[in-house]
Amino acid sequence: ALGVLVPEQYGGAGLGYYEYMTTIIEVAKICGSIGLSVAAHNSLCTGHILQFGNDEQKKKYLPKLTTGNWKAAYCLTEPGSGSDANSGKTKAVLSPDGKHYVINGQKMWITNAGFADVFVVFAKIDNDENLSAFIVERSFPGISFNPEEHKMGIKGSSTRQIFFSDCKVPVE
Repeated sequence: ALGVLVPEQYGGAGLGYYEYMTTIIEVAKICGSIGLSVAAHNSLCTGHILQFGNDEQKKKYLPKLTTGNWKAAYCLTEPGSGSDANSGKTKAVLSPDGKHYVINGQKMWITNAGFADVFVVFAKIDNDENLSAFIVERSFPGISFNPEEHKMGIKGSSTRQIFFSDCKVPVE
């Protein structure tokens, strides 16, 4: 269920969107919260690495994500920039040695944040007009989390705020 759309070469099932949606519907019939977590993992993070990642990123991340050894989350929403994502304040600055981007900012309402191992994080490089996406591993220094959100529904899915404070992300 975690790699329905991912090609077999990366450990996925290599199926199409019909099969993917059928999988999500069947999982959600058992537990809507788990269906949400599986959908966020597949569509928002794994899907973006599959669609936009380079070959090295796909080889590194997709096999771990399709097996469930790593779980994924997508970090876009910020305080004050809900539906206008491009107005976000999270910044990424290239380090003086050119080896890392240093990310500073806050994301909120992040599904799977409590247990995700890898995040697709959106930030603006310098004062660029548009957002850029970064693959950030939970183990990178400079990441911290608020406690779980207390929600009215979908209580079985993890939702937390994430803070990036001089989080160093390798340029590759």
